[in-house]
Amino acid sequence: MNQPVQLPSNSAPARIGQGTAVEQSRAIAEVQAAIVVAQQCPRDVPAAVAAMRTACEQKALADRAFFRYSRGGSNVSGPTVHLAREIALAWGNIQYGLVEMRRDDEFGQSEMQAFAWDVERNARNSSTFIVPHKRDVKGGPKALVDLRDIYENNANNGARRVREAIFAVLPLWYVEQAKDICNNTLAKGGGVPLPTRIADAIKAFDGLGINVDRIESKLGRPQGKWTDHDLAQLQVIYQSIQRGEVSRDEEFPPERVTAADLVGNKAKPVTDDTWTADGAQDWPAVAEVPTP
Repeated sequence: MNQPVQLPSNSAPARIGQGTAVEQSRAIAEVQAAIVVAQQCPRDVPAAVAAMRTACEQKALADRAFFRYSRGGSNVSGPTVHLAREIALAWGNIQYGLVEMRRDDEFGQSEMQAFAWDVERNARNSSTFIVPHKRDVKGGPKALVDLRDIYENNANNGARRVREAIFAVLPLWYVEQAKDICNNTLAKGGGVPLPTRIADAIKAFDGLGINVDRIESKLGRPQGKWTDHDLAQLQVIYQSIQRGEVSRDEEFPPERVTAADLVGNKAKPVTDDTWTADGAQDWPAVAEVPTP
């Protein structure tokens, strides 16, 4: 006679811990309080724009406002998460964050969620994604085991999603205006004269092993003709190299050495029009042959 087999229950346990219950109550109360505060203290748009302008006019923020990296043989650039967080703070009544929902060490991956919520307008953007515990290296993906490496890998992947979530709930005109102000701040260079900034840029790139010839080749003009826009572009490239988003050889390809450079240029043939500086004809040396 077959005995019925009791299946394991998939329902949640009837009892939860005190800490979990307190956290659930706190989260609910926090959301309700945020909505009430947003309704009682709506944002002042002119004041928010003024605060954003003040922040974007600071060179410390402008230096970190843009990223740049190579993909598919072309350069990709855009605003960073640092700019997104700063202008969200100025806009007000916005909550954003990154949550590790689940970590699976057996499969080597973490389930993450990035979100941004405009409490006043009740506009929310969120994305759930999987982050493998791996890092791309030249020899192929490398598995991460150290807890600190896993944390940093999750944070780096999550920061991009948080950035996009914040920009998704902010007005487009507001974001574009912030980007323009940061670009102008980079172009002005904090009030430092242009020749001084050019010298500082050459010195900074020289510390990365990039000489002035490679910079001039990239910009397409000698250093004496560099503009404020050129220096702003170099500033973004320098910061991206420092952060490891792009390599120096990707941005400044080294000069290719040809066979002619190795062998040396052939001597110019001597003709009747070849003259020395003093007006005497410069003839090639001829070995004397004894007369028989």
